[in-house]
Amino acid sequence: MNVQQLENELWEAADQLRANSKLTAAEYAMPVLGLIFLRHADNRFKAYLPEIEADIPAQVPADQREMLIKLGFQGKAAIYLPEAARFDRIASLPQGNNVGEVIDAAMDVIEAEYEVLKGALPRGYPAFETDLLFDLVKIFDRPAIKAATGDVFGRIYEYFLNKFAMSGAQEGGEFFTPPSLVRMIVNIIEPDHGLVLDPACGSAGMFVQTGHFIEDVRHQQANDTVTFHGQEKSDTNTKLARMNLVVHGLDASNIRQGNTFYDQVEHLVGQCDFVMANPPFNVDGVDTKKVEGQVKPIEQGGRLPFGLPGTNAKTGAISNANSLWVQYFYAYLNDSGRAGFVMASSASDAGNKDRDIREQLVNTGHVDVMMAIGNKFFYTRSLPCTLWFFDKGKPQDLHDQVLMIDARNVYHVVSARSHIFTDEQHANLNAIVWLYRGETDKFVALVAHYQRQVDAWLAAIPGRIAADSAAIEQLAAQLQAFAQGARLTELNASQPDDAQLTQAQLDDFKGELAAAQADTCAEGNTNTAIAALLAACTQARAAITRADLASHSGQRTLQAALDALAPQLRSAGKVLEARHKQWLKLIETADKTLRARNSKAFDGKAVRDGRRALLAADPKKNEDPTVRDAVLDALKQAAYFIHQVHWLHSRFPHGLFEDIPGLCKAVTVEEIAANDYSLTPGRYVGVAAAAAEDEDDFAEKLREIHDELAELNDKAVELAGRIARNFEGLLG
Repeated sequence: MNVQQLENELWEAADQLRANSKLTAAEYAMPVLGLIFLRHADNRFKAYLPEIEADIPAQVPADQREMLIKLGFQGKAAIYLPEAARFDRIASLPQGNNVGEVIDAAMDVIEAEYEVLKGALPRGYPAFETDLLFDLVKIFDRPAIKAATGDVFGRIYEYFLNKFAMSGAQEGGEFFTPPSLVRMIVNIIEPDHGLVLDPACGSAGMFVQTGHFIEDVRHQQANDTVTFHGQEKSDTNTKLARMNLVVHGLDASNIRQGNTFYDQVEHLVGQCDFVMANPPFNVDGVDTKKVEGQVKPIEQGGRLPFGLPGTNAKTGAISNANSLWVQYFYAYLNDSGRAGFVMASSASDAGNKDRDIREQLVNTGHVDVMMAIGNKFFYTRSLPCTLWFFDKGKPQDLHDQVLMIDARNVYHVVSARSHIFTDEQHANLNAIVWLYRGETDKFVALVAHYQRQVDAWLAAIPGRIAADSAAIEQLAAQLQAFAQGARLTELNASQPDDAQLTQAQLDDFKGELAAAQADTCAEGNTNTAIAALLAACTQARAAITRADLASHSGQRTLQAALDALAPQLRSAGKVLEARHKQWLKLIETADKTLRARNSKAFDGKAVRDGRRALLAADPKKNEDPTVRDAVLDALKQAAYFIHQVHWLHSRFPHGLFEDIPGLCKAVTVEEIAANDYSLTPGRYVGVAAAAAEDEDDFAEKLREIHDELAELNDKAVELAGRIARNFEGLLG
């Protein structure tokens, strides 16, 4: 199943319905998320139902059977759904029924069964237009949706949260932390046991990603290893958090509503194994009198062990709450706890009392990592931020150091207003932390993973090149049949004198066709280049097989050979693209210039199929990859993973941490003190020395600039059209 395609289709369909209604994005968000929750709950219910029913004797009466089914769901990673809440029942309602009342009733019976969801599920579905609601239900009852297994629907739920945030729903999307930042935090603090706290939990994205980490990396069940505690000021977001956790099969019993500034959750002070959060930035107006009692040692339950930040001279209120949050996250940790959180970039360099608080914090030796993040990672606002990491269980030899990472130049462009980290960018930044911590085994394992990926893509190349060549051979046969069988009388039928084709034009086409065929035959330049690549791929795969991928030295030796292969892969891609263009031009000449469709020797369908194989799939139409896409992707992916190892080895050639100008530096407390206790990474890492830009990096940046410019041009055209229409309307 292509989950990304499914997500896009669902969103486009649902958003189109919203556009045709009178609802705002904010009004539409919760009901849609409620339907997704219901659909996913139904899917998980049906996944476990056969197993549970198999243990129930056939002679058991119906009423007792349902009770036994309910009991069978205890301890399962799914919730029991009473018949009234099952999606099939809702989807099968005849047109004209009040489906809104049925959905509301479904939410009622689910909440009656599960106390943790009480008051969390959306209501008010009867307010929807009946036809609109029916259409929404049908969207989420498509066969692909009903067949979704595993965490597919969890992904869809997160995807819709993301899209609603980008649409400006739910208070400007402030509750939603971009997955790239959530994942980076989780990867670095590695929350895999004990109490996990998020005192500004929003929609519980931190907890969901923690669940993914425990299951995917630790291969355990999250509910067996951690206990989540979350607090959120907004009632709406608290409900979203509960729904989000339950839809992922995670315990939501400790999600509570409360203002963390004043609602202290005292029993968790000094008790948490992990704290993670994306609190609201630069909050002012916090009541000083309500928080000054928190200024005391952690051992006495204090959440502000380093004192109060500055206050507003006129109001007496806290002028900026960033330093409150920083202290809260520190105070909740136990003696070996780790914290990771998002903070406004200004917080790492603020002066006056904020500076004094940072001094005390740095002198604890528990500040672990500071990572600068560029702008455009948040969907509803464009601002840089910094990721802070504490570690009270830090090794003694690192107490005097803080790892500074400047990741502002590491990103992937999604759109003109949105950047993310790719999986590999996540891993590579994480690898810097591993080396700093002395976890070289993880670094070696990552490089081995990349080199195995290279092997997998190299293995795919011969078959995909063969398929590409076969498509061209079939196309060549069709065009050859036309060239040999075409008659000028056919081609010129019903054409005026000045549009008559000549034998010379037909002969020119035959010559171009013969030249193209020569390029692709065994003696041709194109085929020679491809043959050389295939031989090189075979040699590289043999080298990978022989290499000791469990050692850094073995990886380095292998990488020398792979680095030499990378230009050949890129060159082969260019050769194939040139070959595709050559044959596409021949098709165009035959069709448009020579009027091939008038000839009985021309098989239009076969030629169209051949043409389609050599064109890129249109992502806007959710088209499946073509033969051309498949072969070029294999070449690009092989080169891409070679580049990932190159990126790591060129910076850390010995497999050990070292300071890299413009990227990372291990900074001593003495250095931080000399810089007035600034924790801004850019102040320490400096600027990378000018060097010849890597071809892959240059190409990626060029693509990003092109895509961003194209998006801005499209928006400009759309805006110009809208202005013109409005102007015409004003003039009547």
